[in-house]
Formats: sequence, C-alpha cells, structure tokens
Amino acid sequence: MKKFRFSLDMVLSYKQQILDVLMGEHAEILARLHAQEDLIEALRRQYHDYNADYRERSAWGLPITEAMIAEANLRALEREIDNQLKRLDEIRAEEEQKREEVIEGKKDTSALEKLKEKKWKEHQKAEQKSEEAFIEEFVTTARLSAGQ
Repeated sequence: MKKFRFSLDMVLSYKQQILDVLMGEHAEILARLHAQEDLIEALRRQYHDYNADYRERSAWGLPITEAMIAEANLRALEREIDNQLKRLDEIRAEEEQKREEVIEGKKDTSALEKLKEKKWKEHQKAEQKSEEAFIEEFVTTARLSAGQ
C-alpha cells in the first residue's frame, strides 16, 4: 500500500502554527479584558464606599476643608473610572480585531484540512481499486494456471 502524502502539509502546518499563536494572543487579550473589567468594578465599589462614607460624615457635619478634600477625591475617582473605561474600550477593540484574525486563521486551516481529507479519501479509493485489480489479476492467473 502506497503511503499517503498531502502535498500541502507544510502549508497546513504553518497555518496551524499561526492559528495557535493568534489564539494565544487572543487568550492574553481576553485575560487583560477581564482584569480591566475587575479593576473598573473595584474602582466603582471604592467610589461607592467613599461616597457613602462622605455622605454619612456630612450628615454629622464636616469642616469645610475635609468636605473639599472628599469632593476632590470623589472627582479624582470619577476621572480614574472614566480613564479606565476608555482603556476598556481600547482593549475591547483590540480583542475584536484579534477575534477576527482568529476566525480568518480558522477558515484557512479548515479549508486545508477539508482538502486534505478529500485527498485522503481519493487516495483510499485509488488504493482499493488497485488492490481489487491485483486480486482480479491474481484470480485470473490462478484460473489460467489451473486450466492448463
């Protein structure tokens, strides 16, 4: 039986390596995305807690300097949350682009894998026909030899 060799194996291997790299990069971006979401959630909790504490202390009366400091701290937290939300949007755009690259990579490798499978089936059919022809020739030769 002749060994099957797919002529585009090197290309398929290369495309698979590229896909593996892309998927690794995508996973890293997803990890950064989740970390950024966690950071924003933590900042929002911090803002909420600080604001609740400020309101509670305000109810009992605060010196104006402490109130101004608290207000400044709240505004700083709001700016930090806004900055981190912008960073989150950048990471989401990066993730979207990388996901598209992964999809394209999967299409490339999938097409090559389907072609390889088709060629494998053709190879199997050709091998089967070759074996059938060999058996038929063997039987015919055997009959002719037995008939003499």
